[in-house]
Amino acid sequence: MRNETGARGERPALHSKCTQSKGPAVPVQVLRASGRMLDSDSRDVKAFIPIVIGAGALLAGSAAGPIVFEEIAERSGLTFVSDSCPTPNKNQPETMVAGVALFDYDNDGYLDVYLVNGAAIPSLQKESPKYWNRLYHNNHDGTFTDVTGKAGVAGEGYGMGVAIGDYDNDGWPDIYVVNTGKNQLFHNNRNGTFTDVTDKAGVGGGMLDGKKMWSVSAAWVDYNNDGLPDLFVSNYCKWEVNKDPFCGPKPELRAYCHPNNYANLPNTLYRNNGDGTFTDVSAETGIAKYAGKGMGVAIADYDGDGFMDIFVANDNRPNFLFHNLGGKKFEEVALEAGVAYTQSGSAISGMGADFKDVDNDGRPDIWHTAVENESFPLFQNRGDGQFWERTFQMHLLGTRGMSGWGNGIFDFDNDGWKDLFVARGNVLDNVAQFSNRHYEEPNAVFLNLGNGKFQDVSGEAGPDFQKAAAHRGVAFGDLDNDGRIDAVVSVLNGKVKYFHNISQNGNHWILLKLAGKKSNRMALGAQIRITGEDGAKQYNEVTTAVGYACASDSRVHFGLGASKTIREIDIKWPSRIHQVLHNVAADQILAIEEPAQ
Repeated sequence: MRNETGARGERPALHSKCTQSKGPAVPVQVLRASGRMLDSDSRDVKAFIPIVIGAGALLAGSAAGPIVFEEIAERSGLTFVSDSCPTPNKNQPETMVAGVALFDYDNDGYLDVYLVNGAAIPSLQKESPKYWNRLYHNNHDGTFTDVTGKAGVAGEGYGMGVAIGDYDNDGWPDIYVVNTGKNQLFHNNRNGTFTDVTDKAGVGGGMLDGKKMWSVSAAWVDYNNDGLPDLFVSNYCKWEVNKDPFCGPKPELRAYCHPNNYANLPNTLYRNNGDGTFTDVSAETGIAKYAGKGMGVAIADYDGDGFMDIFVANDNRPNFLFHNLGGKKFEEVALEAGVAYTQSGSAISGMGADFKDVDNDGRPDIWHTAVENESFPLFQNRGDGQFWERTFQMHLLGTRGMSGWGNGIFDFDNDGWKDLFVARGNVLDNVAQFSNRHYEEPNAVFLNLGNGKFQDVSGEAGPDFQKAAAHRGVAFGDLDNDGRIDAVVSVLNGKVKYFHNISQNGNHWILLKLAGKKSNRMALGAQIRITGEDGAKQYNEVTTAVGYACASDSRVHFGLGASKTIREIDIKWPSRIHQVLHNVAADQILAIEEPAQ
């Protein structure tokens, strides 16, 4: 936002260089299916692996209850503390460090946690371990162990965000970190360690006027359906350390500047060559023609043509919607599609973004965050290539009083309707010194009522959820394999938060872990439709790009409500192979391999 001082949307000014129960087992089935229809008890089920889950497991017949989280980072061993090295000069990146990733780096069936950190200013280097990015291994018992040193993923440079994908299709997820300076690609060595292959791969970041562009977010996407994950990177603005203009309400009170004080940048698209290298195809695909201030990136096939499209939330610039033209080029259609601006015709402070179907009509919708006095717009997909903003109709105007960063669309109470979560915090650390706003804010969760409306249920989400902080990024996934979606939230210059979902009700669920063969191994872009016992349908797509500068679990989660059996699971793989499964039991993690045809 712009305030009267020219500072951007809203901890005292700093004057030093840098301040500083165990439950029942959940079945896991591995399904290797041909193109024919299969039942869940088919002979093609090759493995049945029990996983012990955490306390508070869902029990059939228990009373329905609210969405509730407990914050357990410290007792679980997630000890990460973010450090953006805030300075009196108010360098723009100092308020934007966010990256969180949830992924299973060692393929043991449990999600691990990777967190991105800042660096010293003005060197923009990780001069001490307090600036390291951190990798935490999930110990399967509700605790985590810091394995950063062994894994070799502490990183270099001033970090912003992270994207997870399997770029070489070896079945082991790799890490891409975006920085103000050179980005980094860490290849998974399949033995608990990673190797920096950035230079070999050629993905250090896009260049403009001889300088590497400041990157904020990234997303893995197989844009041409050739079975190789490609890489999209959102770039923010032209910036140099300690050269930010002075912005503030008075000479003795400096604040972070409004984005309009900086020049726009185009985004970057890398095509995977299949040999461990990438080619920058930003110009030839049309991506480079459009400059903005890229923040969150979200991926979905909004028009059902089988090719993934890309949404970019821009900060105080019109958003971008890159429509995929058959895997060859992109056309930017945000204005025509109705997602460039809000209903008021304003370009707002686009931050995090998610691109999922909120109303179970089979069409992915777009929800992105912004800062106070703007609201978090929800654009409903009309099915004709157009969206309309339904923020008011869906009862989300209460977000106008909030500042949001990372966000996600997930079913937190397993009732079959996806809810909304936002990580909140003001942009300006000293906003309270010249307004009635507060820097720290509590997070928010909105319950999907299933009738086209949402309800803010943050006040019922547990005492831990009410605590305010400078929240930034958030990644989502089921960290203890109990069927309920958890959230890990980064706090700027503070301790990470792990919001463990302890919602109690009798609703059922399923997690689908897809593995491509002809398609890319992580199955990014696979489209899934499930049908419950009552005939109700839900839709989702495989992606890890969620929110702002973060990466969520690639497994696809569905809440099933009262359904103990899924009548049908319909999968359209990126390869165009079509697979249908019948009569699949609920309350399990089901691994499905792409059939040969």
